[in-house]
Amino acid sequence: MATITEQQIFDALKNVNDPDNGEDVVSLGMIQGMQVKDGHVAFAINVDPERGPHLEPLRKEAEKTVHDLPGVLTATVVLTAERMDAPSNSGGHNHGHDHDHAQQQASVAPGGGSGPQTGVDMEILAGTRAIIAVASGKGGVGKSTTAVNLALGLAASGKNVGLLDADIYGPSMPRMMGISGRPDTLDGRTLQPMENYGIKVMSMGFLVDEDTPMIWRGPMVQSALEQMMRDVNWGDLDVLVVDMPPGTGDAQLTMAQRVPLTGAVIVSTPQDIALLDARKGLNMFRKVDVPVFGIVENMSYFACPKCGERTDIFGHGGARETAAQMGTDFLGEIPLHLDIRETSDGGQPIVVSKPDSDHATAYKAVAGKVADKIEEAIAARASGAPRIVMD
Repeated sequence: MATITEQQIFDALKNVNDPDNGEDVVSLGMIQGMQVKDGHVAFAINVDPERGPHLEPLRKEAEKTVHDLPGVLTATVVLTAERMDAPSNSGGHNHGHDHDHAQQQASVAPGGGSGPQTGVDMEILAGTRAIIAVASGKGGVGKSTTAVNLALGLAASGKNVGLLDADIYGPSMPRMMGISGRPDTLDGRTLQPMENYGIKVMSMGFLVDEDTPMIWRGPMVQSALEQMMRDVNWGDLDVLVVDMPPGTGDAQLTMAQRVPLTGAVIVSTPQDIALLDARKGLNMFRKVDVPVFGIVENMSYFACPKCGERTDIFGHGGARETAAQMGTDFLGEIPLHLDIRETSDGGQPIVVSKPDSDHATAYKAVAGKVADKIEEAIAARASGAPRIVMD
C-alpha cells in the first residue's frame, strides 16, 4: 500500500471549499491538528462558532476526500470552533488565518449543535444497555486501574462488556489491557474495537504512538470522544465502562451531557485533598442529572506483601464517611498492594491474572454492587420514578 503524506492530504483538501465564500479550506487556514500515522489520518476543521451547526456537510466532504486517497485506511475529521489570534502552521505549510476576534472556544459536535452540549443523543451507543462513567476529581488515585478491573469483574459475571478510554491526553488502556497494534476497519469509516480478556476496547492510544502528546483544544477533544463512540463498531453490549480523564473539564461534560449515561462511579483515596476533589466530581454528575452509584476508596490501606501488616498510609475510611455525607453509597475499599500495580503495568489486570486473590475478590464485589445499581437505574428510568438526592 502506498504511503500517504501530509502534502498529499493538503493538496487534496484544496478541492474542498467553504460553502459560504467559495475558497478552499487550506487557503483559509481552517485545517488544524493534522496527524498522519500508518494510514490513519486525523485533523480538525476550524470554523466560526455561529456557523458550526450548518457545516456538517463540509466535514463529511473533507473526510471523504481524504479517505478516498490511496494509502489512507481511516480518516477522522472533527469540527472545532476556536478562533486563533496567530497563524497556525502544520507540516511546514502556512495554513494560518488571522481573526480580529479574541480567542474563544465553543463546542461543535460532528452532527451539528454548537455551544454547550446539553442534548443527550440517544443514537450514540444505541446497542449498549448501560453506560457507566468511572471518574475522579483528581489524577493519581488509581481510577484507570479501578475502571479496568471493574470492567473485568462485570465480564466475569457473564456480561458483554466494552471499555472506552476517554482520556485523550493520557490514554492508558492499551498498556493496562495488554493490547498493541491498531484497529482495523471494514469499510474505511467505522473502526473495529480492539479486544482482550473478552472485552472490547477503544482508546486514542491505539491511534497514536505512546510517546506522542495530544496537543488538542477542548472542542477537538469533545468531537474525538463522540467519534470514538459513534464511529466504532461496538455491537451490542450489556455495559460500556468509560474510563474518564481526571477532573471536571470538557471531556466530562461531553460524556455527561451528550451520552445517555446510566450512572457514575467516583474513585478516591482516603486523604482529605482527594476527597475534596471527589466531591466536586460527584456534584458535577448530579448537576447534569446523572445518577452517582457511589464512591470507591482506592489505596484504602497498604498491605505489606511480605509480612501482611496493614498500614493506613493515606488515612482510612474517608471515602466511606464522604459517601455518607453526600448521600451516596460506599461501594468498597481496594488496598494499595504491589500485586495490583504490577499486574496493571504488565497488561494482566489482577481480576484475570489472579482471579481468586483477595484483591480480585474486592474488585468483583464492587462490580457486583455496580451491576445491582445498573438494574435499579434502568428500572427507575423505565418507570419514570423520581430520584431523591441528599445534598
